[in-house]
Amino acid sequence: MICDVKSQTRDEVLALFKEWNEPVYRVDQLLHWLYVQRVTSWEAMTNLPKHLREKLSEHYSLHSLELVRKQGARDTTQKFLWRLSDHSLIESVLIPANPTLYGDASDRHTLCVSTQVGCAYGCRFCASGLEGWKRDLGAHEIVEQVLAVERWNAQQSSELNDNETRPTTHNPRPAIRFIDNLVIMGMGEPLANYDNLLKALSILNARWGGGIGARKITISTSGLAPQIRKLADEPLQFRLAVSLHGATDEVRSRIMPVNRKYPLSDLTSACEYHQRKKGKMITLEYILITGVNDGREQIKPLAELALRLNAKVNLIPYNKVEGLSWERPAEEMQEAFLNALEKQKVTATLRREKGHDIAAACGQLRLKTERELALQR
Repeated sequence: MICDVKSQTRDEVLALFKEWNEPVYRVDQLLHWLYVQRVTSWEAMTNLPKHLREKLSEHYSLHSLELVRKQGARDTTQKFLWRLSDHSLIESVLIPANPTLYGDASDRHTLCVSTQVGCAYGCRFCASGLEGWKRDLGAHEIVEQVLAVERWNAQQSSELNDNETRPTTHNPRPAIRFIDNLVIMGMGEPLANYDNLLKALSILNARWGGGIGARKITISTSGLAPQIRKLADEPLQFRLAVSLHGATDEVRSRIMPVNRKYPLSDLTSACEYHQRKKGKMITLEYILITGVNDGREQIKPLAELALRLNAKVNLIPYNKVEGLSWERPAEEMQEAFLNALEKQKVTATLRREKGHDIAAACGQLRLKTERELALQR
C-alpha cells in the first residue's frame, strides 16, 4: 500500500524529488498546497506541472477525512465525527478558549485530536474503549484532523462573509492558521502509537507544515511509564499531561487497568524523570466521579503527588456516558474538592465544563453513531 503524502517529512519528499530530478522549489510548492491551501486533490495543485502531479499520484495517496456528523455546544465547543478511508470512525473536539476580559471572542482555538480507533486500555469510565481497540492511526490521519477542521472553519467563515449575516473574527484565507493549540487526548492512548504520533507532531510543528509551536502541543497519557521516559528524551518541548484520576493505587486500579502494570510508584518515577529533563510543569488530569475519587481521603495523596512533581491539577467533572453507571459530583462538591487542594498549596483548576451538552468526552459520539448504524443493518 502506498503511503499518504501527509505522512512524509520535507526531507523525505525532497529525497524523492531529487531522484526524479525535480527542482527543490517544487517541494515547497507541494507543501504549500498541503499545509497552507489545504487542498484535497492533486488536480488542485495548479502550479505543479501535470507530469509531476501524475507521478505524485502514482507514488503517494492523498486522503482527506469525511465529516459524518458535527455537534456544537452552547459554549461553542464543536465535536467532529470523521470517517476514515477504511470506514472507521474517529473524533476531534474543537475547544475555543474562554472569552477575553472585555467579552470579545477569544482568538485561541484548541483541538483535541485522536490517535487510535478505539482504545485497548479500558478505563472503566471512558467511552473510547467500550468497543475495544481496532487500530492505530497513521501519521497522516493525525495530521489530517487539524487540516480538516481548518478547512471546515475556512468554509464556514467564507459562507458568513458571502451572506454578510454577521461579522466574523475568523479570516477565511487559508494562509491563516486557525488551530493554535493541540491536545493529544482524544480517542486512544497516544503513547501506545508512539512512532506515528511523534512523526505527525513533527509535521504539525514544522514551519513548512502545521507551524504549531511545540510548547502549544500537549500529549496526554494514561500512564505508560516507559514511553514517558522515552518522550522526555525527545528534542521537541512538547508538554505532558497524565490522566491520573486516582491518587492511590487502590482507587486508580479500580478505574484504570493500566495502573496494575505501571502503578503510581513507576508512574511517579517516570514523571520525575520527564520533569528533570524538560523542566516543564506537568498537568495531572483528574476526572471527578461521584463516590469513586471525589472523597476527602484523596486530597492529601493527590496534593503530595502534585507538589512532589511540581505539577498542576486539572479537575474535570465527569461526562456521563450512556451505558455506564458513573455520575458527576454536584457543583458544590466539585468546588469543595478544588478548595481543599488549594489549601494544600496545590496549583489547581476546575474545568467549567465545555461540551457536556454535546457528549464531548472521548468516544461518545462515535459509540452512539456506530450503534445507530448497527441497528440499520
